[in-house]
Amino acid sequence: MSKLAYPVIVSPLSEADGGGFVATVPDLPGCMSDGETQEEAIVNVLDAIESWLEAARDAGREVPAPSPVAAIA
Repeated sequence: MSKLAYPVIVSPLSEADGGGFVATVPDLPGCMSDGETQEEAIVNVLDAIESWLEAARDAGREVPAPSPVAAIA
């Protein structure tokens, strides 16, 4: 997956949590990744999205359609 089909929220992590940024995918419960920079967190979450979707399909679960970005904002 080379582009974001699902909206992603990127938030800073506290120094107590190791610093950097966490990227979460509201449409896919539990789907998240982190990185030292916002860009790295987004690149990493692409792999997490792909893994989440593959696991859901393998388990026979329904894969939700991406929400419009305006619904998240």
